[in-house]
Amino acid sequence: MSASTGISLKIMATLSSTLMLACVKGLEGALPVGEVIFFRSLVGVMPLLVWLTFQGGIIQGIKTRNVKGHIGRGLAGTCSMYLSYLSLIYISLTDATAINYAAPLFTVLLAAVVLREKVRLNRWLSVAAGFAGIVIMLSGHLSLSGPPRLTVDSLASSVGVLLALLSALCTAGALIQIRYLSGKEKPGAIAFWFTAMTGVTSLLTLPFGWRLPQGEQLLLLLGCGLCGGLTQILLTLSLRYADASLLAPFDYSSLLWSVIIGLIFLGALPEKLTLIGASLVACAGIYAVLSERRQRRRAAASALTARSETADLTPD
Repeated sequence: MSASTGISLKIMATLSSTLMLACVKGLEGALPVGEVIFFRSLVGVMPLLVWLTFQGGIIQGIKTRNVKGHIGRGLAGTCSMYLSYLSLIYISLTDATAINYAAPLFTVLLAAVVLREKVRLNRWLSVAAGFAGIVIMLSGHLSLSGPPRLTVDSLASSVGVLLALLSALCTAGALIQIRYLSGKEKPGAIAFWFTAMTGVTSLLTLPFGWRLPQGEQLLLLLGCGLCGGLTQILLTLSLRYADASLLAPFDYSSLLWSVIIGLIFLGALPEKLTLIGASLVACAGIYAVLSERRQRRRAAASALTARSETADLTPD
């Protein structure tokens, strides 16, 4: 097994994640978002539990002493999921996927403000380029010049864009929390407690009018849950064979999957501005990841050199 295995698993995970969102989009808002998330959590936890069983046992896999950390990650991730699913009611799958690329950009900002991390100039430049790409994407939905023309479609698109951006911000918060948990918790525990929290919180929406899913709706709910659970497993497995910094650029393969799935199953083609803006955001994100990876390698090499020099100076 090599890093190529990890990359393949990562790409499969992005495909599975995009299929999950396509199932949500296919529901076209016919079912309440809370109900959709409940089924996604209920069905998605099943393959996760089966996988944990083969990994040494469910109890061992989900055991944790960091309840507060899981609550923080769960709340941020749950808010992101709700907002993301809501945005799919108003905008296309490709648009929602592309706007979600703002999450790594927000992560840099949150890391600088919340974690007090030192952010180098090249990362700030990539953030600026990424947000420029987002503005290009949004220009296809929002009128930035001339007299305002308020229509039902433009208002719906504006709402969808805002929801997708808020989802990306919440995703960034979840990523910050996952970064904190990753050094202390098993990946299976992080995935399980997040799924459990989304399922429990979704039940709070039950009094607001859930509907009994019919035929195709039930199949889409099952597909959403299975793809969601499979995504968690594939992401965890990918990290066994390759570093997160190596795998990160392949997150952007979801844009390709969203275009293909949107065309085949939803009969929708993305606008040119969406593709141009998303490509700019993707390039900025990939540059930031590769740049950070080079810096970590240099830091590790410098530390190794310093230890070697210290050892040479130490008398026998």
